[in-house]
Amino acid sequence: MKRLLLALTLLVSGGLSVFAQGNGNARVLFIGNSYTEVNNLPYLVQQVAQSTHRDIDYQANTPGGCTFNGHCSNQSMQMIQQGGWDFVVLQAQSQEPSFPDGQFQAQTLPYGLQLAAAVYQYNPDGEAMFYMTWGRKDGDSYNAQFFPPLGTYEGMDSLLYLRYMMMKEQGDASVCPVGRVWHYIRHNYPEIELYSGDGSHPSMAGSYAAACSFYTMIFKSTPLDITYTAGLDDNTAQIIRNVANRVVFDSISRWQRGAAPADTTTTDTTGTGGTDTTQVSILSSIQAQVNLYPNPASDVINIEVSGAQIQAIEVIDMAGRKVKQPAVATRRISISDLPKGLYTVRITTGNGVVCRKFVKK
Repeated sequence: MKRLLLALTLLVSGGLSVFAQGNGNARVLFIGNSYTEVNNLPYLVQQVAQSTHRDIDYQANTPGGCTFNGHCSNQSMQMIQQGGWDFVVLQAQSQEPSFPDGQFQAQTLPYGLQLAAAVYQYNPDGEAMFYMTWGRKDGDSYNAQFFPPLGTYEGMDSLLYLRYMMMKEQGDASVCPVGRVWHYIRHNYPEIELYSGDGSHPSMAGSYAAACSFYTMIFKSTPLDITYTAGLDDNTAQIIRNVANRVVFDSISRWQRGAAPADTTTTDTTGTGGTDTTQVSILSSIQAQVNLYPNPASDVINIEVSGAQIQAIEVIDMAGRKVKQPAVATRRISISDLPKGLYTVRITTGNGVVCRKFVKK
């Protein structure tokens, strides 16, 4: 009964791709780097799907160390523009989303949003899905000298969680919470080694946890039906499926596209066991207070803001170029001179940055 009620809820809640409302095959494009390439994650997702009599048709572009900025100018954008994808998985360089907020805002967020926007422009029935990765086994010791929260696994992992949820919300996307599945396994089943020898990349168990998580998000189905084990012993594979069911499937409304902003105020980002209310939590509260209308629009976009003071307004096109920079007092932006397409309005306030997309028709 619980599964039936959840399925009905997903169907009526909106925000799902056409594919996700059925049980057919999925066309999935994986964009990332070595975290996706190691152990051939797309193939593992295909295998777990086939074990439940489903399937995915996939392509991937995963050059080592590639950032979202890099993907915006390489083959990935061309692959998105081919169209016909049910899901496009977006995985950032493993460290970048955990860097200090100003660096994240400048180097990662705009390009992640640009990729997500391209997904919807060229795949109107598709869905952008961010791949939430994990903190390094012992933290990022090199970068911790510049930003201490990165000095532990908990600190780095918490920041990755916060930033991926931020990209999900601002990019009108879903998120596959692989990092949360790893977090649960690390704390409850420490005997399962998720890392390869470098303490960063996934072992086969780590990639299997990712594959079970992606299966759950793509098909909106419990991973308990999976029988493929990727060569792991049956007990380990069963534990991982159980955790994916608990973390992903039982809370799937939290991770899917269109979900309400998550509460991000109770996560330890200091690495010392305390709590840290970051700018991401502030942004989550601002999100509901910034609106654009009408959308789509042909001549004018109106900005509605409450509870925050605007410091800057920018209109950015699909190529990441700033095409307008209205005065901060502006609440009506003329767009009659812009070509048809998808644009982002980037609003800087005293509390942080909020991005909203609109369509020029």
